Amino acid sequence: MIDCRIVPVTPFQQNCSVLWCKQTMKAAVVDPGGDLERILAAVEQLGVTVEKILITHGHIDHAGGTAKLARALGVPIEGPQLEDSFWIEGMPDQSRMFGFPEVETFTPDRWLDDGDTVPVGEQTFQVIHTPGHTPGHVVFFHPEARLALVGDVLFAGSIGRTDFPRGDHATLIGSIRDKLFPLGDDVTFVPGHGPTSTFGRERATNPFVADRRG
Repeated sequence: MIDCRIVPVTPFQQNCSVLWCKQTMKAAVVDPGGDLERILAAVEQLGVTVEKILITHGHIDHAGGTAKLARALGVPIEGPQLEDSFWIEGMPDQSRMFGFPEVETFTPDRWLDDGDTVPVGEQTFQVIHTPGHTPGHVVFFHPEARLALVGDVLFAGSIGRTDFPRGDHATLIGSIRDKLFPLGDDVTFVPGHGPTSTFGRERATNPFVADRRG
C-alpha cells in the first residue's frame, strides 16, 4: 500500500509530501517548493528511495525547489499539465515578487493529462486535471488508499484562490464538485496548505462548495 509524510516548506508553509510504496520503499516527492534540506532529511529518516518528483501546479511555493532537487537526486519530473508552463517559466519573477531565494525553471520530463496514471513503486496514482486555481493544475489520487493530493484546489474549510492569471472561480468550483467529490466522501486529501480533511467533510461543511442537499 501507500504511505505519506507531509513536510511543510517555504514561508508559505506549503505541504510538500513524500509518498512511498510500502512494498518497495520507492518514493515520490510531491511539490518540493523549497527548503530542500528538510525534504532530504525526511527522505533519509524514512529510508525510502525517491524515484520521481510530482508537481500539482506551477506556483513557486509548490515547484520552486524542483529543478535543484531533481538534479540532486537524478530523478525525473512529472506534472503538472501543459497549461501551467507559463507559471513555471515565470518562477524567477515569482521569487522576486514574494522575496523567495532565486529559483530555477524546469521542463517536466512528462507533462500530465486527465486520465493519466503515475506509478510509485508498485502503486498507481490516477491523474485528474483540475483547472481553476491555475489552468494546468492536477490532482494525484490513489483509489485503494482513498488518498488524494489536491494541491491548492481545495482546503479544509476553504478553496484555492482564483485571482491569479488564468484563474477562474466557476471552473474551480466545477473541478471540486464534478471531479473530486464524486471520488467518495471517505477520501482523505492532503491540501497544499493546512490540515488534511475528507471530501465528505468538505462537501457537507465547506462554505464555498457545500452541498446543502445532503
